[in-house]
Amino acid sequence: MGRYIPETLSEQEAMLKDIGYSSIDDLYSMVPEKVRLKGLNIPEGKSEMEVLEDMKEIADHNTVFRSIFRGAGVYAHHIPAIVKTITSKEEFVTAYTPYQAEISQGVLQSIFEYQTQICELTGLDVSNASVYDGAVAAAEAIFMTLERNKDEILVSDTIDPETLAVIRTYCESRSVKVTLLQNKDHLTDIEEVKKNLNERTAGLYIESPNFYGLIEDIEAFAALMHENKARIIEGCDPVSLALYKAPGEMDVDIAVGEGQQLGLPMGFGGPYLGFMSCKKELMRKLPGRIVGETTDHEGRRAFVLTLQAREQHIRREKASSNICSNEALCAMTASVYLAAMGPKGMEKLALSCYSNSHYLAEKLNELGFRRTDEGEFFDEFLTSSPVDPFVLEEKLAEKKILSGLPVKEGILWCATELNTREKIDELIAAIREVM
Repeated sequence: MGRYIPETLSEQEAMLKDIGYSSIDDLYSMVPEKVRLKGLNIPEGKSEMEVLEDMKEIADHNTVFRSIFRGAGVYAHHIPAIVKTITSKEEFVTAYTPYQAEISQGVLQSIFEYQTQICELTGLDVSNASVYDGAVAAAEAIFMTLERNKDEILVSDTIDPETLAVIRTYCESRSVKVTLLQNKDHLTDIEEVKKNLNERTAGLYIESPNFYGLIEDIEAFAALMHENKARIIEGCDPVSLALYKAPGEMDVDIAVGEGQQLGLPMGFGGPYLGFMSCKKELMRKLPGRIVGETTDHEGRRAFVLTLQAREQHIRREKASSNICSNEALCAMTASVYLAAMGPKGMEKLALSCYSNSHYLAEKLNELGFRRTDEGEFFDEFLTSSPVDPFVLEEKLAEKKILSGLPVKEGILWCATELNTREKIDELIAAIREVM
């Protein structure tokens, strides 16, 4: 919400009347009572300056962590200053793809460059202009694999639980059967995949690194799926792609992921960015828009919306999605971030995440936090806990340190380039105090 709201009370009442509501409370009646904010604890009649001071005092009750050792889908990274400087220009501050290409060349070019960078990162042929977040990208990719006689999807149970929830919601709406595969030591079990494959299987969705931080054997799964005339979708960590094989190198059909790590702040959960890329043969099934490069009538370089495979542009029954707008500003942020970092910068970033997380694992092991898995990991890993994980979380929070995520199996830890060895040593010292 903006800091200054120009509408008068009478204008607000007129707008409410036009949409069929009598009050603001009536407008929000579908929101459960218990989650509605009744108002801030600020007396009426205060000036703007006084209210701002009161708001700052309220904000001081928030815990601002000095160190964050938690990932699980959202990751703390350094964002170069140039990223915000460019994306804050008012001509770019929009969430929408422009329709009038002739007057929107700058925004269209930024999306075209974003698509190019995603293709370079994933090693695949085509990228769309982005979707809402990584979980939506995964669900939309599943629909891309479906055919008339193939309406079942295999999903590894090592994926992010929140992504799984979105997949289930999407698939329920189209009566797509979702078979959840049981893991073996927190890795997808290829025998489990073979057991559940049948002639109606459209594809397999798998993440690498998975929710437990482990690197999956994507090449083996890709070969198996293609032998059975099915597709494979890989959920990717975009930073890890600077260090490990790209999906395209492993014969993956569709690559998706959460683009938050590419220059977007953690921001209480959003707005984020879902990236998608695929082999050329699946291009017409990509949801949303694809920006293409062409020339105008004078032979000059120009950009246009090449493909828009959605129900507003083609017959509804042939539409691949009802995605109506992409995350244009977030996609541009990712594009500026990738350009600022460059290939060498991304590789250094990935190596820093890798080395810091492995150093963290060694130090935690000395305190009895044993890794529960033996597989290769990138920047995230699961350990047992010799103390109550929730007590540890609370005690570390008092020291302005956000612990790893307490999960059923123990604690899921994460380290990025921000978790330097000095910060890791501070964490270890703090844990010793708690223990």
